[in-house]
Amino acid sequence: MEVIVLQHIKVEDPGYIKDLMLSDGVKLTTIELDEGEKIPNNLSKFDAMFCMGGPMDTWMEDKYPWLIEEKEKIKNFVINLKKPYLGFCLGCQLLGEVVGGKVIKSIKPEIGMLDINFSKEKKNDLLFFNFPEEVKALQWHSYEVVNLENNKDITLLASSSTTKYQIFKYQNHAYGIQFHIEVKDTTVNDWGCVIEYKSALEKEFGNKALEKFDKEANLHMSQMNKCSQILYSNFKTLIR
Repeated sequence: MEVIVLQHIKVEDPGYIKDLMLSDGVKLTTIELDEGEKIPNNLSKFDAMFCMGGPMDTWMEDKYPWLIEEKEKIKNFVINLKKPYLGFCLGCQLLGEVVGGKVIKSIKPEIGMLDINFSKEKKNDLLFFNFPEEVKALQWHSYEVVNLENNKDITLLASSSTTKYQIFKYQNHAYGIQFHIEVKDTTVNDWGCVIEYKSALEKEFGNKALEKFDKEANLHMSQMNKCSQILYSNFKTLIR
């Protein structure tokens, strides 16, 4: 199995799911877009695409011109090649834009360990059918996808109290996940070194917010890791 991973900052990789893939012998091709690496023109050899989060936003094409090509390559992979895609946070928003949605600033940032509630569509979904009805997940974002209602190929799978499209899928092979369950016990501290992330966290919770967030995340780490295992196991079935 060969998977291409689109990264927007080195510290934000597939985390725990990456560990599972490596232990499975999956061949990973990581493209570090923020360092000028190029996405291959021929994507047909890859069995799946992961698209990760990052401190930039989908509309920042002037500052990060590689976003333009990234959106084109995601569109080709998902819409033309119809291959499995999993996007987290920014990767979720990029998928949302590609399939006709809009990314807007959230009324209130979602930062912290927050509840995600699944819709009734979960029971028929290939990736999430055996998830609990509600999960606690790490959130760290200020933008979200909207306006997907008119696309008949979109299915809403989960929401939070403030964000409608926490999980959505395009047809049955491409998924956007606004939150993070791919995290590991080192993730919060690693991401806390990113100026934009630390600033958003402290704006929301004040000084020493990183230490508190790390402690809270680790309280729920085993549950998130279990969810990652389920997600990865189901995703492998989807690829096959």
